[in-house]
Amino acid sequence: MSRTSTDMRFSDRVLDWYARHGRKDLPWQVRQTPYRVWVSEIMLQQTQVATVIPYFERFMQCFPDVKTLALAGQDEVLHYWSGLGYYARARHLQAAARQVLEQHNGHFPEVFDEVAALPGVGRSTAGAILALACGQAHPILDGNVKRVLARYHAVAGWPGQARVQRQLWALAEQHTPAHASAAYTQAVMDLGATVCSRARPRCGDCPLHDGCAARTAARQTDYPSPRPRKTLPVRSVCMLLLCNDAAGVLLEKRPPAGIWGGLWSFPELRAEDVPAVWCRDKLGITAAEIDRWPVMRHTFSHFHLDITPLLLRANDASNSVMEDKGLLWYNLTGTEQRGLAAPVDALLRRLTIQLQQREQHDTNSTLRKTG
Repeated sequence: MSRTSTDMRFSDRVLDWYARHGRKDLPWQVRQTPYRVWVSEIMLQQTQVATVIPYFERFMQCFPDVKTLALAGQDEVLHYWSGLGYYARARHLQAAARQVLEQHNGHFPEVFDEVAALPGVGRSTAGAILALACGQAHPILDGNVKRVLARYHAVAGWPGQARVQRQLWALAEQHTPAHASAAYTQAVMDLGATVCSRARPRCGDCPLHDGCAARTAARQTDYPSPRPRKTLPVRSVCMLLLCNDAAGVLLEKRPPAGIWGGLWSFPELRAEDVPAVWCRDKLGITAAEIDRWPVMRHTFSHFHLDITPLLLRANDASNSVMEDKGLLWYNLTGTEQRGLAAPVDALLRRLTIQLQQREQHDTNSTLRKTG
């Protein structure tokens, strides 16, 4: 006699659902090596699958193995991460690749403590890598799994609290089977991502609905408790979009740590700075202000950043700067590969369009004069 869903254990029900409905054709599920799984798990931290897929495929084409990633230039790595956000992940990824190259002869470790010790990894990611790529039985606790467990067991409280975290880890260990570890790990993550979603869970399609305490109480959206709300502070900055006559715009490399660490951005000015004076005093370049664009807001996890773009034209024909001092003229019409933050990339695209429009206007004017 077959068992009913309520007779089957948690993991069996999840595995049965995955066999019929789970995702099995994601790019990192093809040739599922520890390296490929590791890169995908880092990219998937706080980022949805649909967003990650094209980034993962481009990243694998450029950095197919640990050694290639370890020996690459940081600019190249950040370029292939540009737009994915949370750039510390990319810096940690490359630091971990160098650690694997130096300490493990370029072979990705398959011992839990060694994987968990890599920069940017930690307990849950290490467990996912070794379960998915090596079939080892380790509990995981990413955001999707936290939601499934919190609802099924009606675990009250925000998962970021230590007490709630300990309770969820204990439940994750309890439900992780010794067999079929790779399938179960992918299954429970898939279940949270596609069925037990945050806003509109599809409880009728869930293999756990009969035993789910949150569903029984009709309180699905109460679990897990959200992060306590706080008003995000607003910071303001002026960004200098200094252009020269060679379709170049001045970029400055940011410090290795902090917001947009290691990426190329526009020089920043204080509100009280006079742009032309700042260019003369800081860069030795005479420049004239052309325009002030509307404020652009970019939101981080802990504050809003209001950016006022200031467009200037360099009058000095030499206007040379040195990259060894963290400055360069970025060619808007070229193919340079630099790590760029999302708002910087957006402003560069706008500058490029403006340059093309101006060139077209100049061409049309010349034709009218000679026609």
